[in-house]
Amino acid sequence: SFEDAAYQQAGAEVVTLDEVWQSDVILKVNAPEDDEIARMKAGTTLISFIWPAQNQPLLDKLAQRQVTVMAMDSVPRISRAQSMDALSSMANIAGYRAIVEAAHEFGRFFTGQITAAGKVPPAKVMVIGAGVAGLAAIGAAGSLGAIVRAFDTRPEVKEQVQSMGAEFLELDFEEEAGSGDGYAKVMSEAFIKAEMALFAAQAQEVDIIVTTALIPGKPAPRLITKEMVATMKSGSVIVDLAAQTGGNCELTQADHVVTTENGVKIIGYTDLPSRLPTQSSQLYATNLVNLLKLLCKEKDGTLHVDFEDVIIRGVTVTQDGEITWPAPAIKVSAQPQAAKVEPVAAVAAKPTSPWRKYLLIALAIVLFGWMASVAPSEFLSHFTVFALSCVVGYYVVWNVSHALHTPLMSVTNAISGIIVVGALLQIGHGGWITFFAFIAVLIASINIFGGFTVTQRMLKMFRKN
Repeated sequence: SFEDAAYQQAGAEVVTLDEVWQSDVILKVNAPEDDEIARMKAGTTLISFIWPAQNQPLLDKLAQRQVTVMAMDSVPRISRAQSMDALSSMANIAGYRAIVEAAHEFGRFFTGQITAAGKVPPAKVMVIGAGVAGLAAIGAAGSLGAIVRAFDTRPEVKEQVQSMGAEFLELDFEEEAGSGDGYAKVMSEAFIKAEMALFAAQAQEVDIIVTTALIPGKPAPRLITKEMVATMKSGSVIVDLAAQTGGNCELTQADHVVTTENGVKIIGYTDLPSRLPTQSSQLYATNLVNLLKLLCKEKDGTLHVDFEDVIIRGVTVTQDGEITWPAPAIKVSAQPQAAKVEPVAAVAAKPTSPWRKYLLIALAIVLFGWMASVAPSEFLSHFTVFALSCVVGYYVVWNVSHALHTPLMSVTNAISGIIVVGALLQIGHGGWITFFAFIAVLIASINIFGGFTVTQRMLKMFRKN
């Protein structure tokens, strides 16, 4: 909680309740009660959670008071509105807190351990719904060491689930699940039958189930039946984040923890964000500030309700005595699926004739024998060393990983230096010897200077500045 002194230090004035309700702009968390509506003056702008789909009588009362109301629960699910999306902020907190509550009621470790007293298996957690709350629950459960599984009707969230280290449960059933507004839609009976069979099988294996499935403006879908609960292990926990709208579990009771006959605990808290009040206040306040910045772009202290802006149009539910909810639907652009690329048939390489290989080997042997018979012994010994160095160099350099080629150039400075010294010893003999010695010095010098340059570039990568 925040004390009055903190508000005063931030520049706010602490006044009486009557003075607050006479303000031009009122920022609130929950929808106003009847006595609070009666205190508001005409022309006031109220910004809070309203839930207009479930509160039509409330909208009528607010419209009669000539109050402009902006519902924080109606922020459209578009990228530009993410900084104002209070639903996502609260869902994030609820998903995290759901795992904390489950760990409190669960009688074992989340992580697996091997101790002197025996082996402790890790807890198995299933999260139904991979939205903001679901992903937060997945992250929290995974960080505690649990084995996490997740299911969602939208296949496009599979990568998000897997990126957090969880297993994505899939159905052998294809159906479009997106509703175009960022939420999942009601699925067909065949799909629901298939997912219920999946949940029934998983309920017998997992220790903790977190359900997050919600459909805006409608009761929560029933996903966990009492028959499934009866098959769960004693001590298992179900956390139902949809308890406020009826619950995803058949046995959920809002704001209560129910313990079944077989020892399964069903948590139906509807105030999970309030159980982390400081964090919830900080995030919700940030959402409100970002909305006020959008409403007051000119920074002149005047709110401009511009219905041409889809965000402002989406959150405004009443204005000048008129109910403006629902706003026109906004299509949320989903990530397009990659087009299937037909595999290109690989062109089979023409096999090399083995006789060609044998012919080259025989030719090399004949050439080496001819050189051995006509060349002086000193040349033959030097040539042998040269040939062996070529073989060693080939296997040393060409078998090195590409990532090591750059540091390898730095190391070869020493070898290049030896070449330069040898060439300088021969450069005064005149004729062709001088020419080849000059070429050797030139090429080796290029390698030396290049090696130093690459070394300096590597060293700069490790400097702070």
